[in-house]
Amino acid sequence: MKNKNLRILNYVIAAAVLLIVAFLYPRLPERIPTNWGFNGITNYGPRYTIWLIAGMLPLFAVLLDVTPRIDPRRKNYQKFSGFYDCFCVGLQLFLAIVTGIILRESFFPGQLHTVKIIFFMLALMFILIGNYLPKVQSNFYMGIKTPWTLSSDEVWRKTHRLGGRLYAGCGFLILLSALLLPDSVTGVVLFVLVLGSSLIVTLASWLWWRNLSQE
Repeated sequence: MKNKNLRILNYVIAAAVLLIVAFLYPRLPERIPTNWGFNGITNYGPRYTIWLIAGMLPLFAVLLDVTPRIDPRRKNYQKFSGFYDCFCVGLQLFLAIVTGIILRESFFPGQLHTVKIIFFMLALMFILIGNYLPKVQSNFYMGIKTPWTLSSDEVWRKTHRLGGRLYAGCGFLILLSALLLPDSVTGVVLFVLVLGSSLIVTLASWLWWRNLSQE
């Protein structure tokens, strides 16, 4: 990747989260919040669960560093390396914030509107991914990977342009829903939008590939 500082930052964020968890772990209650339902119900689990969540950061740091090196189309990563590096850091920050929310809610339960915060983060993620998705070049690990996008660079480009618009639109609609509607409704909106967008881009990639194969 082009920006080594951003690559290093992935590991710095992971290490910082692990150190914070290690420092606070002895003070954590025996059961901590692990997920929040759209219906407002908080589910709890044993406190060691925090290590499973925090452990995802170094795992993803390594995986996202290795996959471009072993991808048969690794040269294409150089064409969107800026976005890839920022995506890796963004994912680490997302996981770090989730870990931080769990820690805070463990010590001070009920002070944050956790579900709303997660909706806002997801909305922002979809908006950013939607804007940069058309820049992603053909590869085997990142992007909209269907048999038809992987078999044709033209189908890949068309599908990712469409996917970029759809996912950015999903982000704006999720944000609007989170601001105006109850969490339970926003959860349904999120599910319908993501599922619908995924089905549309999958069908579109097949149709474009079929049209090309008939020419």
